[in-house]
Amino acid sequence: MARPDSATTSAAAPATTPGDAPARPRATLALTSAATAVTLMTYTAPMVTLPDTASDLGTPLSAQAWLLNGTPLGLAALLLVAGSLADDHGRRRIFLAGTLGLGLTTALGAFTTSTWQFTLARVAQGAAGAALLASALGLIVHAFPSPRGRLHATGVWGAFVSGGIAVGPLLAGALPNWRLGYGLLGAAALVVAALGSRTLTESRAPRGGRPDVLGALTFGVALAALVAALTLGRDGWLRAPVGLLLALAVLLVAAFVAVERRTATPMIDLGLLRRRRFLASSAGGLFTGLAVIGVFSYLPALIQQTLGLAPLTTAWLFLLWAGLSFAVALQVRHLAGRLAPRTQLALGFALHTVAVLTMLGAVGAGSWPRLLPGLIIGGIGSGLLNGALPLLAVESVPRERAAMGSGAQQTFRYIGSCAGVALTIALATSAGDLARGTDIALLVSAGLAVAGAASVLALRESA
Repeated sequence: MARPDSATTSAAAPATTPGDAPARPRATLALTSAATAVTLMTYTAPMVTLPDTASDLGTPLSAQAWLLNGTPLGLAALLLVAGSLADDHGRRRIFLAGTLGLGLTTALGAFTTSTWQFTLARVAQGAAGAALLASALGLIVHAFPSPRGRLHATGVWGAFVSGGIAVGPLLAGALPNWRLGYGLLGAAALVVAALGSRTLTESRAPRGGRPDVLGALTFGVALAALVAALTLGRDGWLRAPVGLLLALAVLLVAAFVAVERRTATPMIDLGLLRRRRFLASSAGGLFTGLAVIGVFSYLPALIQQTLGLAPLTTAWLFLLWAGLSFAVALQVRHLAGRLAPRTQLALGFALHTVAVLTMLGAVGAGSWPRLLPGLIIGGIGSGLLNGALPLLAVESVPRERAAMGSGAQQTFRYIGSCAGVALTIALATSAGDLARGTDIALLVSAGLAVAGAASVLALRESA
């Protein structure tokens, strides 16, 4: 297995300041994993309640992508800045603020009465989740400084990403009303925040200087413009609003790069873009969002609409995929001596490709059993991705910038998710027939997964 170079680990500056208290490894891993699971449960809950939520809020088909994309938009826009703030100003502080914010915004989402209110609540949930997720890996790296301990801890954390994805739809589908699910998840986040305030210890790696507010604003608005363009594009890619939003996104990304080159404390060190390991981490996150999250976020709603399955039945069906993902992610650390993280990612993308290809024709045939082989193979592939991604994220940057490295990778992951969800909905609903549209979306997902595998393999370091 390719090991981190000395500039990435052993030569890194200390990850704490002299006044930081010793970490409590087991408690830190338990709380960060629990909070991460709640975040992913909040993210995935609408997968099986989308038809009911859209009906309750009066959301037209053209706007349903916003019900799914609100949370990944908030995540993608703030993960980078949250990671930098956590490293510089305290990972525990940012983690607790994010967990508290997640509890409050999720509970408020239960009381929304319109599409725009619900979307704003979801964006706020994503912003709070960004603070939580970016700082969680920073806390874990501080609590587990040895390579062996870090391998174990990131594997467990990655498994809880899969666990949250598995349990979220099941919880939402089991409850009589989608609003009750948001209330329960909000309460769970508040409990974790209370426990964390008594248990977690602070760590930071301050660089000095002020927070990169201008960078955060340009990057966040650029992502909002990009997601809006992708969402509106399903009604016609050549329309003026779509072109203007895409142009605005490009201009703001250019402005963001200019800001990052000039500021003393950038959200992301652009020099990392010359590191193959960092590029592989970013590409792995991006294509996981595009190929895997994009299609599996909307597929449950498609199945309900076409096969007539109830939300709870659909949730149990997709538990096969997500449950296997959880189990495999827990075991990924045992593969570390045989397969490098990038090889695991490539294998995960390859399995996803096989999985979605086996699902072709299932919706048209009206047969949910034909989905089972794909859900099994896809669950294994997803587990490899979720287990390898966090380890590669913290290996791709100096140890003292672990939260920033996590934020960068997850930013690409949720940019991909936003684009993937919008693309899947556009492909599935614009063909005139949902069965044909679903097959087109599955084929595109397979092609994106192949591209993901090729990109991470091409970004190996030279021997």
